[in-house]
Amino acid sequence: MTRARVASAGVDIDTLAQAARELLLVAPADFVAERTARQRAARKDDRDLAAAIGTLRKPAPAAWVIDLLAHDGALDEAIDLGPVIRQAQADADPQQIATLRRQRAGVLTALAQAGADLASDAGHPATTAVLDQVRATIEAAMADPHAGAAVRSGLLVQPLTSAGFDDVDLDGALAVPDAVPDAWSGSGADPIPITSARRTTKPSRASKPEPEPEPEPEPEPEPGRDPAADRRAARQAETAARAESRDADAVLDAAQTDLEAAEARRAGLQRDLERATAEVGRLEHARDDAEAASDSARELLAAAQRHRRDLGR
Repeated sequence: MTRARVASAGVDIDTLAQAARELLLVAPADFVAERTARQRAARKDDRDLAAAIGTLRKPAPAAWVIDLLAHDGALDEAIDLGPVIRQAQADADPQQIATLRRQRAGVLTALAQAGADLASDAGHPATTAVLDQVRATIEAAMADPHAGAAVRSGLLVQPLTSAGFDDVDLDGALAVPDAVPDAWSGSGADPIPITSARRTTKPSRASKPEPEPEPEPEPEPEPGRDPAADRRAARQAETAARAESRDADAVLDAAQTDLEAAEARRAGLQRDLERATAEVGRLEHARDDAEAASDSARELLAAAQRHRRDLGR
């Protein structure tokens, strides 16, 4: 994983990570507006933090659901199941592998339903495609401890996929990478074991799932197909999709900035109009006073002229 820095040198990583976790719980449709509001609020006390908040990326819908599950404390059981499955595979114990696969299927089903419930409670129901990405992300977290740390962090902005025995690609997957050191290997070293950090939050909706039948075995590759080439093509497609998502975020951010500038201009014009209207009212009042004074002067002149004529008779 490339360790991309989001914060400037003057920003405390833990403070930024906490702000990011809170922001990532906001529905993606409301993310940009909420980020702008939080950036403005932070600018009063910490301009560096405000600038760092402004760089936080909007989560993909599936990543948002994963962050909701992480905040709810629902992912620990699934992530802790990963090392057990990997050990059973290393031991080549068919019976234990079959049992763990059934357990994994039950956990995935329960977590997908829990994620759907959380998204619905937040007013933004998840589609079937999004829930499929949620499942794939949890499976990746089971397969790779680095991915498990990323998913558990509550800072995910992109869904994850696992391709066999390869490490899960976490490049660009976290809002604040420096806040999750267990999610990167730096020089490409072997995955490190992740110690479970149990939360004291409310019980997971995904606890004690009912076991399900063992899933059908994956089909054998078609003759002539190159699985490695397929994985490379899938990664390239995923990279392209991430780039398109980042471009779309940039366009949306620019539109939001233009909208704010237009609203500021409109507010300024409204103030100018109000001042001009007040000035017109003042001038009209002055005109009325001048006309009244002119009428009075004419009446006085006429009266004086009549008086002079009377004296001349």
